[in-house]
Amino acid sequence: MTEPDGPIRVLLADDETMIRHGVRLILRHAEGIEVVAEAADGRQAVELAAVHHPDVALVDIRMPVCDGLAAIAPLLALDPAPRVVMLTTFGDDENVVRALREGAAGFLLKDEGPQELISAVRAAAAGDAVLSPGVTGAVISRMLGAREPAGAGGAAADERIARLTGRERDVLAALGEGLSNQEIAARLGIGTGTVKTHVGAILDKTGSASRVQAALLAHRTGLAS
Repeated sequence: MTEPDGPIRVLLADDETMIRHGVRLILRHAEGIEVVAEAADGRQAVELAAVHHPDVALVDIRMPVCDGLAAIAPLLALDPAPRVVMLTTFGDDENVVRALREGAAGFLLKDEGPQELISAVRAAAAGDAVLSPGVTGAVISRMLGAREPAGAGGAAADERIARLTGRERDVLAALGEGLSNQEIAARLGIGTGTVKTHVGAILDKTGSASRVQAALLAHRTGLAS
């Protein structure tokens, strides 16, 4: 998982023209961020992403032709794959849960402020999870209450944790608290590059598709509360 060398390239996918226009205006004035493509449905988002290679894809959950949920897998199958952040509305917890299980990097409420939007794009580009505070609690509770998906070849959660080194468990616990790479580095007294290496190993060893899924695993196994 590498950070972009130049400006963060963003693809917007939303069937509402005014939403796309508003997001584009906000990001246009943000330093180091460039909107490279806009799509009105999930199918178009995948097609444009294959051409423009965005670092981050902001994707509405509800769209015609092909909705955001159906677009996640083909977006993540691209090489290079963008970090997919779902745009949602308050109360759409069930679809957010589905998106996170599909490997989305996180979610953002459509009515968040400009600075929250900019911060979310930068966090996603840096490999961090994006969790909108307005619905995080409800979504985490719903995911924790659901049956544990098999994952990692069907291994149980405790078995997946047993594959980690002590330091990787420390990093996973911090992920469960929602800390960024920089925050984890400061807490553990290690470099951010080392944190990224540990996160990559955690995702690989536990079969987690994203930091969000790894964080949920930390909660399920008691590493985080």
